[in-house]
Amino acid sequence: LNRENINDYEFKAFSQWGEDGIIDFLITNLDIENKTFIEFGVENYEEANTKFLLLNHYWKGLIIDSSSENVNYIKNSKLYWKYSLQAECEFITKENINAIIKKGNFEKRVGLLSIDIDGNDYWIWKEIEIVDPSIVIIEYNARFGKEKSCTVPYEKGFSRRDKHYSMIYYGASLKALIKLGISKGYAFICCNKAGNNAFFVKKELLNDNIKENLIENAFYKNKFRESRNTRGELTYLDSKSEEEIILSLPLEEV
Repeated sequence: LNRENINDYEFKAFSQWGEDGIIDFLITNLDIENKTFIEFGVENYEEANTKFLLLNHYWKGLIIDSSSENVNYIKNSKLYWKYSLQAECEFITKENINAIIKKGNFEKRVGLLSIDIDGNDYWIWKEIEIVDPSIVIIEYNARFGKEKSCTVPYEKGFSRRDKHYSMIYYGASLKALIKLGISKGYAFICCNKAGNNAFFVKKELLNDNIKENLIENAFYKNKFRESRNTRGELTYLDSKSEEEIILSLPLEEV
């Protein structure tokens, strides 16, 4: 399958963009050992990559957010008693991520891991060793382009909002994440058309329907315009102007 085939399956039920459709396509065509998921950066879980798995496929999961208000909202919702879900309030760092996951008592080979924390995403995935997910979804920052292999430097308390007023300085390039994925035994499969999430599958699970892809065939620029000025107002900058801002700030080549 090429990029167009997989992206044709995109649909949104609970995900921010078309991730639900891609996930549904992947789990239908892969031999997933454990129907379990872990997702961090879920906010109040109204919009999330794993909610469709929970509600429609009855997967079991652990979700993590740094806001106690968000976690309390989740725990007081109907889905918390109707489905097999754990919600934890934690600010994720590379120092604590394995300990947080360990508390969830998951088998090592979880079905799916989704990482979207608008900051140290690269460093957190690199650090995770306590689980070995079949599928990984991780946010990339398309403003870095497809040639650069870079990430924001690791900072334990990284906050996208506080780090730079533009709100676009965070995360890693797609190329950096593909290199990291390869080092952890993953094949890069596709990105969503919105241009912010990359999908990886364990290499031994690949088959005639799910094949490794090339960055040249699968990179999407972000369609959304979220840059802000010093007053916190949206500026709707074009991609070239966004790129000029982000490339002027500290980056670490990986």
